[in-house]
Amino acid sequence: MNAMLLTDLEVTGMSEDQFRNETLYQTTMSLARTMLEKGVISEEDYNEFDTNMLEKYQPIFGTLFSDIHLN
Repeated sequence: MNAMLLTDLEVTGMSEDQFRNETLYQTTMSLARTMLEKGVISEEDYNEFDTNMLEKYQPIFGTLFSDIHLN
């Protein structure tokens, strides 16, 4: 199954690998945010982990959310 991505008013297909990487990144970071909220990890740990996961998965949408910090 291919997902569709709207960019600059063009529709571009997202490959299965891109979709899988996006899903893995978002799921992983959701768990990390929960750990941060519960005080299991520090914000510094979270930011370092996010940087590593961005490098590993290279998500398309993940980079849009990576600069959002929880208060």
